[in-house]
Amino acid sequence: MDAKTNSPLASGKSSGTKAVVARVAETRFLAGPQSRIREFLMGLKAFREMIVGFRKLHFAGPCVTVFGSARFSESHPYYKLARSVGEHLALAGFTVMTGGGPGIMEAANRGAKDVEGRSVGCNIILPFEQRPNPYLDTFVDFRYFFIRKLMLAKYSYAFVAMPGGFGTLDELFEIATLVQTGKMKGFPIVLAGAEFWRPLLNYLRDTMAAEGTISSLDVDRFIISDDPEFIAATIADVARKQFGLTHGVWKPRWWFLERSPWKS
Repeated sequence: MDAKTNSPLASGKSSGTKAVVARVAETRFLAGPQSRIREFLMGLKAFREMIVGFRKLHFAGPCVTVFGSARFSESHPYYKLARSVGEHLALAGFTVMTGGGPGIMEAANRGAKDVEGRSVGCNIILPFEQRPNPYLDTFVDFRYFFIRKLMLAKYSYAFVAMPGGFGTLDELFEIATLVQTGKMKGFPIVLAGAEFWRPLLNYLRDTMAAEGTISSLDVDRFIISDDPEFIAATIADVARKQFGLTHGVWKPRWWFLERSPWKS
């Protein structure tokens, strides 16, 4: 199957208008207190976005979220590594979830589709119009970063952080914080691209842990590996043994007007 010809992007829908609306809403949000009516309406918009995400991703199945930079090209070694990670995760029975954009995100989704696995994206609407990559079975557009990050966390049994920038670090440390504080179960957090992450791990261990701002156990939670087969096998083993993950899928209920994103 050619993922591009079966992509949800075939409709050619542009996100330009959405980006402008999101930018205006963001500017108002950051301007401080608004009228009570405006803030109530903003709350409704955020709630609506959450409900849309819940309904769209309800049947995604057990996911593994892959974080990483949008800036790596197809020829970059990290792109190739992410593609292999996506492939092995799909072979292990997981749906590969990403932020839905280019670079590492595209590579992981592409790897899943290489082996006819399931691939979903949580795309953020940005002023420079990040478009969903063409290797997604389904995707959801989000205006609010905090709701997007909720969706990336909610449906996943593990998280793989590939090399990336501020966004990747934001996502990685949010998950690490949720696990550290007990707000999320101890799902595996994998750092793939060991050479890239080594300076950060040294800082966490030699500075932050040494100063007592975090525990050495917080650093030891990270799994560091550049072996896609090992990453997928470890995640699958933890999902089964620690969290009781078994094969099976939620089925749509017609009275909820639900629809599965997967072909029967």
